[in-house]
Parts: sequence; C-alpha cells; structure tokens
Amino acid sequence: MDNHYVPNLTIGPMVCKAIRPCTDAPIDVHLMCEPVDDLIPQFAQAGANIISFHPEASRHVDRSLSLIRDNGCKAGLVLNPATPLSVLDHVMDRLDLILLMSVNPGFGGQSFIPSTLDKLRATRQRIDAWQEKTGNTILLEVDGGVKTDNIAQIHEAGADTFVAGSAIFGQQDYAAVIAGMREQIAGVHRS
Repeated sequence: MDNHYVPNLTIGPMVCKAIRPCTDAPIDVHLMCEPVDDLIPQFAQAGANIISFHPEASRHVDRSLSLIRDNGCKAGLVLNPATPLSVLDHVMDRLDLILLMSVNPGFGGQSFIPSTLDKLRATRQRIDAWQEKTGNTILLEVDGGVKTDNIAQIHEAGADTFVAGSAIFGQQDYAAVIAGMREQIAGVHRS
C-alpha cells in the first residue's frame, strides 16, 4: 500500500528481503500501489514468489503480468468488489492467481462483503473452464473479512487460498485460530 492507490502505507521490498531467509514458505505480494511496474522487479529480487496487482493501477495489464513472469514470479490479478470479471477475458493465459477482494481495500478489520460469494462462484466457473480447456491451474484467493465463521462458506463458493489478517492477528492464540479455520475448510465438500 502506497498511501496513494489506497489510503494506507505498509511494507516494501526491504521487509520482503528480510523475511525471505527466514522461511521457505511462498511470499505472496499484493501490490496496492500506482504504477505497479516500478516495484515488480524490486519485489522479485527481494524474494517474492507471487506478485499480484490491481488492473486499475497498471497502465498496461498485459505488460505488467509479463513483467512479473519475466522476473521469475507467478502472476496474479486483484479484483476489487466493484471490478468486473470481464478484465480477465484476455489475460487468463498469463495468470497463476486471481485474488478477489471481499472488502474495499486499504485497511484491515473490515467486514466481508456477502456479494463476493456470487463473484467467487462466477470466477471459479471461469477458472474451471480455463483449466479444462488448457490444463493450466489458476489459484483463487480471497482477501478481506475472512474469519473462522465464514471461511467454509468462502471455500464452498470456490476459493482455495485465503488471506486472514485481523481474524488471526487480533487473537492471542494464532495457531488455534488457524487450526479452527483449517477444520472449517476440511468440512467442505465442493462439487
């Protein structure tokens, strides 16, 4: 977050670089800045595995996606609650991840927007059709208002990756919250 695209300021490539030696876990960078192209190589060099951005923050979405892949990372596109799915029409072949925002971005602790469930289902249909046609897998991630009491419903609607900040870090026992979320997901059987 750059305090321009969204009204908040958070971590940059230096923090990513500091985290990289501490873990083998994938580092998933969600750029909320404008323009994105200047920061993509910096985060890639800092150790990011996945870099996602908002199409509204890129002058040329196709070029930005190619830049991410050219820098050795998986590429993702982030859709705000009001961003139409049609932005995916001509870039599915360049995507490894689609991230649906289930809140208006900028600050943690917001409530999940219920209409995101319908958008999730529609996005899952697009991804499944793409995978059937090409054999390529695209992850479907959700960020915003994800909690233990709604994660099963979110997973059932099609999400396979989740961002849960405040729901975890607002509690004393992070491991217990994560275990509870995993338990909720395990109980879901998608068709």
